[in-house]
Amino acid sequence: MTVPLLRGIPTLDDLEAAGRRVLLRADLNAPLRDGVVADDLRVAASLPTLRELLDAGAAVVVCSHLGRPDGPGAPGTSLAPVGDRLAALLGRPVLRSADVAGPDATARARALRPGEVLLLENLRWEAGETAGDPELAARLAALADVYVDDAFGTAHRAHASVSGVPGRIPGYAGRLLAREVEVLGGLADAPARPYVAVLGGAKVSDKLVVLARLLERVDVLAVGGAMASTFLLAEGHAVGSSRVEADRVEEVAGLVAAARERGVEVILPEDLVVAPAFAADAPATTVSVDAVPADRMALDIGPATTGRIAAAVAAAGAVFWNGPMGVAEWPAFAHGTRGVAEALAAAPGFTVVGGGDSAAAVRALGLADRIDHVSTGGGASLELLEGRALPGLEALRRRPDPA
Repeated sequence: MTVPLLRGIPTLDDLEAAGRRVLLRADLNAPLRDGVVADDLRVAASLPTLRELLDAGAAVVVCSHLGRPDGPGAPGTSLAPVGDRLAALLGRPVLRSADVAGPDATARARALRPGEVLLLENLRWEAGETAGDPELAARLAALADVYVDDAFGTAHRAHASVSGVPGRIPGYAGRLLAREVEVLGGLADAPARPYVAVLGGAKVSDKLVVLARLLERVDVLAVGGAMASTFLLAEGHAVGSSRVEADRVEEVAGLVAAARERGVEVILPEDLVVAPAFAADAPATTVSVDAVPADRMALDIGPATTGRIAAAVAAAGAVFWNGPMGVAEWPAFAHGTRGVAEALAAAPGFTVVGGGDSAAAVRALGLADRIDHVSTGGGASLELLEGRALPGLEALRRRPDPA
């Protein structure tokens, strides 16, 4: 059965790849540390589609962005270290070009033989990538016979390599992209019940639209992270020197009130881990939400709150989690995030981690293989759940322009 969001989109099942040159848009935007890949989640996630194409007899030209370079050749933004990691995971050589879609990439792509892989340089070395430049899209399309998009993490961006190329050569959805849409589309349309959403992170303003959509669908909403302080302020609690978005308090209060009217259980922190300063070595103290000192800021949820969220997760039919519960990179303020991650790993229901810092947390804790689906796209996950049309998906529905 076709997933509604994939209807009209060709997939690898529709592609005869043998003897063809394929431009594969992957998401290899992996963090680097000391010149090597620090977390290969996205690199590893690209392998099934890449291997399937190679095994079918295709020559594959891989393209991806890395970071936000301020120009061509910006230090620390070459895809060379990612290419090394990709080759190690793939178990075969990965050729590399010195440019994105220039003379070197063109020559190497034309010389590529079936079963070989060529990795282009960082797409964002070209200013036209993020601008959706049709000229860059045309140069990329000229490198191959067909296009496969497997970069869910950029599906919400109208970039040249995402929405421009499929208008020029036939486009197909890769296995990762299709799986992401299948899982997240299932949560949007018909989740198992009870459906629990756990949202954290820094800014409530970044998640207001998805909050409104989720509150129409979920049975339980749990809120943590810095954004919880705005919720607590909306509930009438004093939050000390915690970060809040005062201009969003009224909107948050309205969302919570409407959710409760619909019977949604809203779990807000009942205890917090606070500190006098935003620093890794700041002394941590656990306090009730009714007793936050004026000179303290919340940097994590407390153990009682963590336990309550864990209980909701344990009873859930489906769980979606996006955003850490505190400053998870600092040990003193990572207990809430760890507790939620461990609860998802142990949960009997269908569990989804919505990319970004949450995905990094479950990976760092060694729990990723116990989560049903760890998304590679933070922003794309949220926008899909918001019900937005993703440019990357819409582009694959269009037939190439013969002109």
